[in-house]
Amino acid sequence: MTKRRILIVDESVVVRRSLTDALSRETTLTVAGSAASARIALMKMPLLRPDVVLLDISLPGMDALETLVAILGDYPETMVIVLNAATDVAAAATVDALAIGAKGFVMKPEPAGRFDTWLQTLSAEIVSQIAAHLPARATDVPVARPSRVAVAHRVDVVAIGTSTGGPSALMELLPRLAADFPVPIVIVQHMPPTFTKLLADRLAASCRVRVAEAGSRETLKPGDVWIAPGDSHMSVERSGPAVVTRIYQDARENSCPSVDVLFRSVARIYGPHALAVVMTGMGRDGVAGCHEIHAAGAQILVQDEASAVVWGMPGLVVKAGLADQIVPLRALADSITDRVSQHRRTKGDLVGR
Repeated sequence: MTKRRILIVDESVVVRRSLTDALSRETTLTVAGSAASARIALMKMPLLRPDVVLLDISLPGMDALETLVAILGDYPETMVIVLNAATDVAAAATVDALAIGAKGFVMKPEPAGRFDTWLQTLSAEIVSQIAAHLPARATDVPVARPSRVAVAHRVDVVAIGTSTGGPSALMELLPRLAADFPVPIVIVQHMPPTFTKLLADRLAASCRVRVAEAGSRETLKPGDVWIAPGDSHMSVERSGPAVVTRIYQDARENSCPSVDVLFRSVARIYGPHALAVVMTGMGRDGVAGCHEIHAAGAQILVQDEASAVVWGMPGLVVKAGLADQIVPLRALADSITDRVSQHRRTKGDLVGR
């Protein structure tokens, strides 16, 4: 088995040495080198040709985002994982890095935390993220190309679930939607607290639809996009004639926020008048919810394998036979718009069943 080559870029010599020791024990990985600055990292890239770069988002000197752009510009196949500190500034930079093309992020230790415990957790998470990005084996699942298709029911809500690779995928998808998009959109993106608010703000600045992090009892209106806050579940429920969000703390279900939790509530409230979309992501969150979406007679789209950073979540939906269509990311906005536009007379056409 060919080992994945890693370049560790971090100002701290302790972090570099500790990660080198920990990751060198992995049979599938080899640490090709390390660098204390962006300048050194960029000098080493053509010499080491790493498969993976662990990039400290708070590098001194050259901005880490500039470094990321430079790496992906010259080596687009390189997987970059951001090493992130628990600060608002680092969180904002991490969201930007994910939108640019970083494949994931891991948290560096809190000053008061146990370093050995953090290192063990961090190493396991890095290994897991790298394993998820290994070249996929050929699959015999047919890939349907986007097309205008007749649908049985009017769509009154779009529910999206995504995880790894989601921020950049959402940055590709949502700005393509028209300002007068005729139904509300609810989204679960697996991210910690603070990150989801920053992501929503970044999307709001580039979209014609209205994007915000959801609070409790937000009324779902056409053209509004609500993103579940990190570490809270989001569901939808009736409030008189309206449908509103419910934000609450509960046990993790695959993740928190959970795509399954959101999809179940959408199936219950909207029945056949929903469109679920499962995009790039690691793990199995969303497939159980898609079973309920499918049972309610609603539609399900999934992002295709070629355009997904990780095809775990959408791939499981396809393998379960639940996907109505498999769509490349670049065509997903058109496919969603086509389905939402059918059987619709006005922007405010009936909400819920």
